[in-house]
Amino acid sequence: MYRPTAFREDDVDKLVSFMKANSFATLVSILDGVPCASHIPLVVTEEDGVVKLIGHLAKQNSQWQAFEELESLAIFTGAHAYISPALYEKRESVPTWNYIAVHAYGIPQIITFNSSPELMNKMIDGMVDNYEASYKEHWHSLSTGFREGMMNGIFGFEMIVTRLEGKYKLSQNRSQADRQNVSDALLKSSDPIARAIGIEMKQNFESNK
Repeated sequence: MYRPTAFREDDVDKLVSFMKANSFATLVSILDGVPCASHIPLVVTEEDGVVKLIGHLAKQNSQWQAFEELESLAIFTGAHAYISPALYEKRESVPTWNYIAVHAYGIPQIITFNSSPELMNKMIDGMVDNYEASYKEHWHSLSTGFREGMMNGIFGFEMIVTRLEGKYKLSQNRSQADRQNVSDALLKSSDPIARAIGIEMKQNFESNK
């Protein structure tokens, strides 16, 4: 990811928090020399400095064939907003876009129910705990045949993150007056996504004072 110094973010705790809050990610792999991608929820964990991503794909999704040997990329994105040059003091300015993105790289390791039923059950429980803990009792009350059929229909995976890149493009390269104008405009927007970026800008400015 192109990361000019002004927008570069390397604080792992901050990046992991963002990934957890925006965990519906785009997972990109290279299969037979061609990029392929899936849009999937991921469970993000960090323990002893190791960041791990956990998820699954349908067996019919051939992307799993790219796992275990080649690096994959998980892309996490959040709110974003168009920034009008009318908000800048200098007339000779151009439009841009403010956003936050995190790229996590690693080699996914496959989990199947046939080869590792314990790991598959642990993965499913982890995803349920993360997204709807109240469903866990219901899931385990279902028939063994149904649950095993569902788990046999997917490839689970764990991906230890070997490289983490964060980009917080929040007008840090502009003057204080420009940043204030942009932030104020976003916070007053009728678009909740634009307001979210305004909040991120305000928090970023305050933390870097």
